[in-house]
This record gives sequence, C-alpha cells and structure tokens, in this order.
Amino acid sequence: MKGVNPITTPKDPVKDFEARRTASAYERWIQSEGIPVVKGYHIEDLTRVPLGDWERKGGKGAFINLTGSEGVTDAYLCEIPPGKSLKPQKHLYEEMIVVLGGRGATTIWQEGGPRQTFEWQEWSLFAIPINAWHQHFNGQGDRPVRYLAATNAPTVVSLFHNMDFIFKDGFVFKDRFPGEQNYFTTPGRFLSEKDRIWETNFVSDVRSAKLYYWKERGAGGNNVLFELADNTMAAHISEFPPGTYKKAHRHGPGANVILVSGEGYSLMWPEGQPKVKVDWHQGSMFVPPDKWFHQHFNTGAEPARYLALREGSRKNLMGRAFKVDEDIKKGGDQIEYRDQDPEIEKLFGEELAKKGLQSRMAPFFQS
Repeated sequence: MKGVNPITTPKDPVKDFEARRTASAYERWIQSEGIPVVKGYHIEDLTRVPLGDWERKGGKGAFINLTGSEGVTDAYLCEIPPGKSLKPQKHLYEEMIVVLGGRGATTIWQEGGPRQTFEWQEWSLFAIPINAWHQHFNGQGDRPVRYLAATNAPTVVSLFHNMDFIFKDGFVFKDRFPGEQNYFTTPGRFLSEKDRIWETNFVSDVRSAKLYYWKERGAGGNNVLFELADNTMAAHISEFPPGTYKKAHRHGPGANVILVSGEGYSLMWPEGQPKVKVDWHQGSMFVPPDKWFHQHFNTGAEPARYLALREGSRKNLMGRAFKVDEDIKKGGDQIEYRDQDPEIEKLFGEELAKKGLQSRMAPFFQS
C-alpha cells in the first residue's frame, strides 16, 4: 500500500460502510502501518516489547493501545538503529517523547525555516511542536535507541480521517513554535508555583527533575506538572517514599503512566466494582481507564517515581477538570485514607511482608 492513503482511497461503498462501522479511522490507520499493536491493562517492561519494521519511520516500532487510552491518546515505541537516523516526519497530532535507552539528537524546523538540533539522553523528556518537521538521530554506534511517544493521534485521526491532511498539510503553527533557536534550551518557568506547574519544552532527565511537596495526595509525596510545546497534552512526575501509598483518585482516560524508578503495584477499579492489580518496576507502563479509581503502592526499598503523559493541560484545558486532590465527599475525585476499603491496607501489609518490609503509613493516617 506504499504511496496510497489506506483511509481515503475510494472503495466499494457498501464494504467501506461496513469497515467504518467496525473500526475507527484511527484503528484502520494503525493496522495499515504494519507494526505490532500492544493491548491490555499494562506492560510489564517497555524495553522488552517486541517491535516490527516500520517503513514510514525508518526504524522499528509498536503501537501501544492499553485499555485506559479509550480513543483519546495512544503511545508507541520506536527504535533507531545504531549510528542511524529515522526519516523526517511532521504531523498534525501532538507528541511527547521520553527516551527509554540510549542517547542522540533531534533536528527540528518549520517548513522553509532554519534548522536547530538539540541532544538528549536516557530519560530525557520533550515535545514535538505540532506540524513541525523533525528527525531523530542515534548518537551511538553500538546499540539502538528506544523511545516511547504519547500522542493524541486517536482523536485527530478519527476526527479528520484523511492521512494526507494529517501528514502533508503545510500550515505552520507560528503561535506554538515560531522557530526560535533556544526553544529546547531555555530552562523554563513557573506558570503557577502554588500548583507546581512548570512550563518548558525539554527536561534533561526525569529521574532528577525537581519535585515539590503535595500534602493533599498523601504519603509524603512530591510532584511537578509540565506544560510542553503549548499543547493540550501535558505531563507530570510524582514520587513517594518506600513503605507508603498514595490516596485513591480518579480522572479521565488517556494518562500513560511510565515507571521511572522503584517497585510496587497499583490498584484500579470502577466505583463499586472489583479491583484490577498491576505490578510494576522501572520501565513498566499502565493507563487507568476513564473515571476508574486508582491507587499506587510502593513496596520497594527506594522512592517510587513515575511519569504520566496525558491529556489535561492546565494552560489549554479541554474537557472536565478533575479535582484529584479533593475529598470525594466534598465534590472532589479523591478517596481519603479514612474512607478507603479496609482490604487495601491489609493487602499492602501482605505485599510488604513478602519482602520483609514494614508499612510507614501510620503518620499519614493521623494527619
């Protein structure tokens, strides 16, 4: 199907109608890309997911469509061969990238404008400005680079269902990226110190990014929210101590949670229904489904830190703003420790006992 738009090419009207009834434009598009599609509730290790040859990218890749994505966001894995580069790309959907392994550089430019290049390393985070040309390079000659990207392609592709428009339209979003040479090198700024919202376009290493205390979420945890590339998508990093767990909360779909460090598990459940347990460690990923409560538990000996790539910019808000740190009894979306299912604390104690560890939750129950 090289050179043919698999969505808009004329077909038999009846067969085309049946195809559209059973699969969205986005689903038909990812199938046409010819790489694996990973589904389920979680991925145990992103670095071990099998990839397939990806002609459009010029590397290897796999789409990730976990249950909680629900047609709002998706993710994909991509590998750049040792000493090689991917093909130049541009598109009308937003994209945030975290590097899972390796180091290299990205060159970015607007149509007809000057090029600029910035370097990245393992656990760097950055966003591609919408519809800007970009090309990724592997800076190592001895091993591949693997990165994960979260996008809002499901929304954009299903809305327009025309891939020529999405990949070939020449409009330049100068309001988002006028082409300034320091776009990826400025340190950023607080948009709201009170709400821990930091605006930037590049985070050198999410493992060492500065976090800020967030008492309302419990467990002595810290957090920072990132606004990147003036997107409707955003990101945040949270960290909480060993032997503790955060309060349960809920929000909309499409939050791709990637474990940066630590080990433990999360519980996810729709209100009043059985809970789904996912175990995690560095490199694991899961996506809580729409309005499902979820709660994160650190059963390791070190702080647990995770990165969430999601819809929900505070600067360019779309949809409902969930109150993830306010008591559900007061109209919020968080379950306070005093109101949680007693089985949650019991399970946590059992999981810690398997590793010879003890809970450090007592002080937080009293606050």
